[in-house]
Formats: sequence, structure tokens, C-alpha cells
Amino acid sequence: MGFGIAGTGFGIILAVIGRSTPESHRSLALGIATATGSAGQIIGPPLTAYLLTTMNWSSIFLIYAVCICSSILFIPSIRNINKQKINKGPDNLKDALLDALKDPTYSLIFLGFFSCGFQLGFITAHFPAFISEVCGSIKPESFIRILGVSDANGLGAVSLAIIGAFNIIGTLTAGALGDKYHRKYLLALVYTGRTIAAALFILLPVTPSSVVVFSAIMGSLWLATVPLTSGLIAYRYGIKYM
Repeated sequence: MGFGIAGTGFGIILAVIGRSTPESHRSLALGIATATGSAGQIIGPPLTAYLLTTMNWSSIFLIYAVCICSSILFIPSIRNINKQKINKGPDNLKDALLDALKDPTYSLIFLGFFSCGFQLGFITAHFPAFISEVCGSIKPESFIRILGVSDANGLGAVSLAIIGAFNIIGTLTAGALGDKYHRKYLLALVYTGRTIAAALFILLPVTPSSVVVFSAIMGSLWLATVPLTSGLIAYRYGIKYM
């Protein structure tokens, strides 16, 4: 799973897009690509929750594997990159890494993105189960009034879809702002906003309404860090070894 995610995730995709777009529009282009990935998060969790009522989990894995493998058909349509656009930076990967590791700024970017991945991974893995546990005793009519779902399990799946939907808006906004304002300040605002939202959600009583509000706020800040971080890396260290 880890190798699969590494080979099909943002690292490769955003590097290709970063090399293919000019600096003046790079942050927005990275934001569009990141936001597009969220469309799968809108469809995936509710669809998976439905499929789990009709088949076992291993069959669902196979269905999604076929969907992912079908993306190979689109690879031949990717155009070649102009080599003249990616000559900025050190001559080899080793020198590029050493230059970055010697820069305290890179360490701060690294630690910030590490905390980002930890936070989002934690929510993805545990948020639906947390909702099922905390909201399991709430009457069904409370769920129906909010989203039309009838139980806590349905609310957990829909919450991830809400995060994905609002992530599209937040990521596109962050990408557009990254072309006009300092990305480091925008990153600081995103991380601060996440911290406040998570703290309030934990401190206040957990209800179906608070789950929806938290999902919308967290979704707006979900992957807003990706175009800003990628754009910052490309700007400071070049795009040859992005």
C-alpha cells in the first residue's frame, strides 16, 4: 500500500506540473491538481460504505484496484517536458539534497509538512471510528435532520466526503493566493486554523451538527498546504529535483 501510494501520489504528479508551469501561475496550477484529487474523496467513502453492505472488504479492494490501474491508459497522453525549463538548480540529486538540508528554512518546511501528514493521516484513519463511538447513542432522527443519514457509521463516511468537497474550495483558494502573497505566511495561517478547529471540536460537545461544521472547516484547510509547500520548494530550490 505504501509503495502504491508513493508511486501514484502527489510527489510525482506535482513535480511534473511544477516543471510544466511558469512561476507566475505555478501555485495555482499545483492547487488545481491537488483539488482534483479530492473529487475521489467525495465519492470514495460513501461508495465504500454502501459497497460494504453488499460485499466483503477484499472484493471492494479489487474493484478500486481496477479503477486505479485504469489510469495507466492516460499516461501516453502526457506531453514531454521542455528540458530548458528544469535546468535551474544543482547538477545532481545529492547536491540538491545537501543544499536543502543545510538550509534551516527547509527544515521548517519539512517539519511543518510532517505535522500536516500526521494530522491528516490521523483524521482519515480514526475520525469515522471516533464518530461511530461518540455519536452511536444519538437518536436516528438527529442524523436525518442534518444529512439524511440514519446512523453514526453513515455520518462518518459522509464526513470524509464533506472534507473532500470543501478541500476543493480551500485548495484552489490557497493555490490562487500563493501566486499573490507570501506562501510562508499563508502556511502559518492554515496550520493555525487547523489547530484552533481541532481544539474547539474536542473541547465542545460532539453532535452531528458539530461533526458537519468541523468537517467543512477542516476540509477547507485539508490540503491547502500542498500547493503552498510545493510552490515554496520549487521557488527556493528549483524544479529540477522538486
